[in-house]
Amino acid sequence: MDEKSVNVESRTSSQDKRWTIMAALLGTNTAFMLFQGIEQERTYTAVREVALTIIAVALPFQGIYFLIYTFVLEHEGKLTESHMQRLRRASAVCQLVAYGSLIGVALMWYNISTYVGIFFVLSTGVAVILIRTAIRPLDRLDGEEAAN
Repeated sequence: MDEKSVNVESRTSSQDKRWTIMAALLGTNTAFMLFQGIEQERTYTAVREVALTIIAVALPFQGIYFLIYTFVLEHEGKLTESHMQRLRRASAVCQLVAYGSLIGVALMWYNISTYVGIFFVLSTGVAVILIRTAIRPLDRLDGEEAAN
């Protein structure tokens, strides 16, 4: 392998991975809003209405997450540490609300099938815990490497 070639995975930071997760979640939520919104107009159900409301609340926070991410990339090295800390906190809030949209998705699945809904909730909980556990140590290591 040529020494000049770069392994793409080694260039991907944990922040880039979060961006990918958020993009997938935004796509899922947008699809649910579109298709289930159309179905809601045809046949109204209260559960679907609540689920769509939860998802709708999360969508702006997902957009803001991408704005923060882009802002940080464009101004890398120019921002003060306190400004970066505020942006990190805002980003974390946006991520938390976005993950909360999974409650709306779970309600939607529960509305379709009780078993599918229950198992979606269980698997989502396990998946979120797994990903947060896996990412947490990497964040600390990235910060330690940056200090060196």
